[in-house]
Amino acid sequence: MNAKLNNTISSILKLKINQGRKSVLQPLIDYIQNKVSSGSDININFICTHNSRRSHLSQVWAQIAATYYEIAKVNCYSGGTEATAMFSKIAETFEHAGLDVNIISNTSNPIYALKYDKNALPIIGFSKKYDTPFNPQSMFVAIMTCSQADAGCPFIAGAEKRIPITYEDPKISDNTEQQDQVYKNRSLEIASEMFYIFSNIN
Repeated sequence: MNAKLNNTISSILKLKINQGRKSVLQPLIDYIQNKVSSGSDININFICTHNSRRSHLSQVWAQIAATYYEIAKVNCYSGGTEATAMFSKIAETFEHAGLDVNIISNTSNPIYALKYDKNALPIIGFSKKYDTPFNPQSMFVAIMTCSQADAGCPFIAGAEKRIPITYEDPKISDNTEQQDQVYKNRSLEIASEMFYIFSNIN
């Protein structure tokens, strides 16, 4: 990982997780630990309504955290209850954090290649439904990152487990002077929790 991303990770690791959130995160820690102990693949699908903001932040930071803590066989995905577009500010937020961001296809639903290490496979970021063939069809855990998707999707076909880990939508800051800071803060909040999860895996 490059120096800028390492600096961001250093900041992430200093953030504190309160006890209430630790309880919310524990079911995913348990799921991952069970998979590691059995030597199984760990497929995590982060789901939000539009697959435009929170689910991408969760997917990418979880994949980086797994790499940072050297947890093998982790594959992170994201999806929505409908497809829209990965919001451009999310790509900017990743770039400011130190990821290498490249646009593969600049359409109404852009496709991004997000690299966190020069020798790592890029994470492909674009908006899609959670059950698209691009995502796992079985043997995965579904993480509901927004309350709307959590309420609207009580059953996720193919999921071994469904866990709500919800976040406030940074969209509330769009077209305001606070937008950059709100997106940065939400990114760091999600990152700190993903790093906490994988730091607890043995």
